[in-house]
Amino acid sequence: MLKAVCLSLKEANSYVAENHRHHGPVIRDKFRVGCAENGKLVGVANVGRPLSRYLDDGKTLEVLRLCTDGTKNACSFLYSRCARIARELGYEKIITYILETESGDSLKASGWEMEAPECGGGHWNCPSRPREEGTTVQPTLFGEKIIKKEAPTCKKQRWCKILNFHTAPSKSTPLSLTKATY
Repeated sequence: MLKAVCLSLKEANSYVAENHRHHGPVIRDKFRVGCAENGKLVGVANVGRPLSRYLDDGKTLEVLRLCTDGTKNACSFLYSRCARIARELGYEKIITYILETESGDSLKASGWEMEAPECGGGHWNCPSRPREEGTTVQPTLFGEKIIKKEAPTCKKQRWCKILNFHTAPSKSTPLSLTKATY
């Protein structure tokens, strides 16, 4: 049986560094949650402010990293738990991005919906702000080093889950449509 566990940022980043296929650890987040089965950590999720400044409205969070060891239902468990925590913190929406080659089955199972089928892609390097490509090592203020993996440059899919509804239920609206279910 899957169980949510608390993690420090350092513990979550260590798991991501070892297990994530194409991204390295995050620098900061709002919260993180782990997933354990029989006492063994089988997945982590980091949630923070949206990276897109256009989506950073103070009411939205983004799942920045979600990484598992392949344990059945761990991804769905973590996406659901992230949405529940974000809702309890008062946020109205949570988003995440996946590669366009990924199916999104875990997101569908958790009640998320595809918001943008093709977005992003490319790389951050541009003439006005040159960036190094490839894997780099970034030192931190605390003497640790963060290894940055080369991010994929393909198009992404943006998925979202609306967490709070601000409309009062009318007599014709079923109560189930006025609340987010988890």
